[in-house]
Amino acid sequence: MSSELMNTRELAEYLGIHEKQVYALIKANRLPGTRITGKWIFPKHLIDEWIETHSLEGRVPAAARAPRPFEHLLAAGSNDPVLDLLLHTLKQTHPDLYIFSATTGSTEGLRLLAERNTDIAWCHLNDPADGASRVADITRALNDEKIAIVHLFQRELGLVFRADCPVKKPDFAAIAEGGLRFINRQPGAGTRLVADHFFKTEGIDTRKVAGYADEVYTHLEVGLAILSGAADIGLATRAISSFMGLRFAPVISESFDMILCQDVFFKKEVQAFIDTLKSAEFRARVEKLGNYDFGGSGKIRYSSTQ
Repeated sequence: MSSELMNTRELAEYLGIHEKQVYALIKANRLPGTRITGKWIFPKHLIDEWIETHSLEGRVPAAARAPRPFEHLLAAGSNDPVLDLLLHTLKQTHPDLYIFSATTGSTEGLRLLAERNTDIAWCHLNDPADGASRVADITRALNDEKIAIVHLFQRELGLVFRADCPVKKPDFAAIAEGGLRFINRQPGAGTRLVADHFFKTEGIDTRKVAGYADEVYTHLEVGLAILSGAADIGLATRAISSFMGLRFAPVISESFDMILCQDVFFKKEVQAFIDTLKSAEFRARVEKLGNYDFGGSGKIRYSSTQ
């Protein structure tokens, strides 16, 4: 095809993205092109203008933007204290490797990965009833890209509260009935979805839950809100109760996963990350936290080729 015109395959190569993502952008009416005899054609000069205009708005997929000044990976999604320790250990043992991570919540992490605005999504979108991974929902959110879901660890989520909590054995029903002030996570966070599931199961109108509109982005912030007295109770990992000397009532055991496109899986940063996860040094650092199960850590739970 003429160098001034590109088809979908050529455009994907030009932008450095998957051809499926080109079709997703077409469907969203976000690409300048025209359809001739059933095939999409894109004038190169219009694509260049589109990149220049939308890069300023942050709407061009990361892979289609200017090359990164140095090699690194971007990560976004859920949060866990053990993940923070893992990334810190990686940096100590591999100071030349970079994974920059942002806490956005599982759902937002998947959205960013679908747009290729991140390389990795941290995720715990599991069925609250049994903790099983919702693979179909994840693959659908990623537009059926070729992905891998890598198991990092099994963890416990539960209700965290101070020893002086007026309700001695709190559960979701007791939060509303006992007038406890709840501290919530942001919309789209996997932990928020778990809380909403159990409020709904108990038939609780969340509009009547004190503090339901009070939102934070991390498990650490949940613990701090309770420790400071700003809230009475919240949903967080057992590690937070261990860190802060808070009481813990288990709610669910779930898998915390790393989701990424298959072409990213083999990058040296990811392989070093998995090696660090399995290392004796890292396991020794997190052993005292307790109640984290590292059996099967680093194994692929799902691959698009399966």
